[in-house]
Amino acid sequence: MNEIDASQNVTVLELLDRVLNKGVVIAGDITISVANIDLLYLGVKLLLCSVETMEQHKKKAAGVIGEQEDA
Repeated sequence: MNEIDASQNVTVLELLDRVLNKGVVIAGDITISVANIDLLYLGVKLLLCSVETMEQHKKKAAGVIGEQEDA
């Protein structure tokens, strides 16, 4: 039983490492309505990644924008 728990913990850690390394975007919409009349709409976009990953993507995006301006 302990071997199963240990392997699941490693899997969770590997998953967390991969998510933080690559990044993930979660998007969703919530609408609350009564009698087919929308009362509340909530749009959610969540970006989850490490600071290092975000900085790498910012540098890549800045490089791409700089190349487009030069052309």
